[in-house]
Amino acid sequence: MQTHDVIVIGAGLAGLRCATDLARAGRDVVVLEAAKAVGGRQRTDEMDGFLLDRGFHVLNPAYPAMQRGVDIAALRLQRFPVGVRVRRERTVAEIAHPLRHPSRIADTLRSGLISGADAVALARWMAPALVGPRTMMAAPDRTLRAGWDRAGLFGTLRTEVLAPFLAGVLADDSQRTSDAFVRLLMRMFALGRPGLPERGIGALPAQLALTATAEGVGIRLDRRVSRLRSTSRGAEVDVDGGEALSAAAVVVAVGPDVVADLVDLPRPATRGLQTWWFATDSAPAASAMISVDARGRGPIVNTAVMSNSVPSYAPRGRHLVQATCLLRPERVDAATESDVRRQLGEIWQTGAESWHLLRRDDIPDALPAQSAPLRATRRARVAESIFVTGDHRDTASIQGALASGERVARTIVATDREGAIGDRP
Repeated sequence: MQTHDVIVIGAGLAGLRCATDLARAGRDVVVLEAAKAVGGRQRTDEMDGFLLDRGFHVLNPAYPAMQRGVDIAALRLQRFPVGVRVRRERTVAEIAHPLRHPSRIADTLRSGLISGADAVALARWMAPALVGPRTMMAAPDRTLRAGWDRAGLFGTLRTEVLAPFLAGVLADDSQRTSDAFVRLLMRMFALGRPGLPERGIGALPAQLALTATAEGVGIRLDRRVSRLRSTSRGAEVDVDGGEALSAAAVVVAVGPDVVADLVDLPRPATRGLQTWWFATDSAPAASAMISVDARGRGPIVNTAVMSNSVPSYAPRGRHLVQATCLLRPERVDAATESDVRRQLGEIWQTGAESWHLLRRDDIPDALPAQSAPLRATRRARVAESIFVTGDHRDTASIQGALASGERVARTIVATDREGAIGDRP
């Protein structure tokens, strides 16, 4: 039986970051990944010259964990405009971040989407997150709906911009998500300009895997762990079709959908998303902004012409359009292709019937639910030699996944007082 200092189960963002930090601390680390590639939910496939992420993603370079451990420049981020394109009853309007896009201030003011009262209420709601995020997190939490009510945010900025935009970001249109969590996300949108790597969201875990390998981590793909058990000297894992492995510590870094299969934890609540990918010969609009439908007349919560922001997502002379819907497994009124095409035509004010459907991604566990009151972190150690990491143990974001991996690595090093996971010279 092979023995290591630490076994990490799962090569998503949290697992790769945790493994890298442990290797840097002198541990002998191996990562076991059930899939044939690293990345977990952050994956990119190439199809007919198009780059298709597994669902619609954005990457915010302002995340602290990104800045600590990712070579952001090497990803060649292509940025989205910081704003939202809104399909209203009779018109289409755009609202842009005034500091990021000062040339669009006049258009934003003329959009009819922001009143003076809305602007004041938005500032009142956001100020604690911008000025004192730690103090905000220590204060009592509430639902997003209650937070907006308390701030006096009731106008079109809420109903036609923030609510439809955040429905796609949170995979939740009920406004029952934690107010503190949403304000943290909006703080990151204010501080950074999100985008996507030139070669797709999968470029992020690919870079993390290269870094881990350079630090001496062994990454073994197509290795599904079927069983995990504690022993007197640590823990052992059984691998389908392979030899069992043992280690002084095991880190479970799998997604929320399967974590309960390996450790005695309740299955985390999750929210689902569905993304439709269409190819077209001409872009339906020149706008690179994410578009939402303030009318609420269809399943789509957001859509974007990906090739307007990230030209590498489509072959030369072609364009890629994504449309994302909420995926609710418990409901029967799932989005149909005809519904999606109809609403796309209305949002983009053009015909979408001839667009070629490349793929539909159904992701029932796209995001861990972040209910109020928010629990920003959960314990890392769940048994004597077993630890759990992932965005379902922190915040539902790339930041949460990376930060959770770092935290678990620190916990293992800090609790290794008896030499069970011996330092190597």
